[in-house]
Amino acid sequence: MTWRGSTTVPDRIFACLPYLLPLIDGLVFGRFLFTQFPVLQVLLLPLQPVLIIYGSLGQLGQLIVFFALFLLVVRNEKISHFIRFNTMQAILLDIVIFLCSILVRILGQVPGTGFAIETVANTIFLGVVVAVGYSVIQSLIGRYAEIPAISDAVHMQVR
Repeated sequence: MTWRGSTTVPDRIFACLPYLLPLIDGLVFGRFLFTQFPVLQVLLLPLQPVLIIYGSLGQLGQLIVFFALFLLVVRNEKISHFIRFNTMQAILLDIVIFLCSILVRILGQVPGTGFAIETVANTIFLGVVVAVGYSVIQSLIGRYAEIPAISDAVHMQVR
């Protein structure tokens, strides 16, 4: 969908940046895959500077980044709709990742669920990578990335 005017190249690039948030927060679910296939860790090398900076913020700093994106980008109508839409979608993906981490934590309390936890974590990680990859590609093309249920919620939030 390419409505609300055309997008400029800087808008497309800025629309991709918020997707680093769910990607970084979703990496914790990939630990089983990275252990089984160490070669995959090479894919993380371009993210290393961002991982170091984001990790050094601590939980409070990460929470501040989360709310700053919401309050300073999504709610700022001076910023293009395209950037605000993608920022809100990245925030909602991050919320889904947080809820999934609660699910995995609860499953971890049940004895004998090691294989189930590993399977769920791998599935969540691959889902996050696919959703972020799809969204970034669509943003670079200049299209709105439509993810079922999440994009509907984004449309309700971003005017």
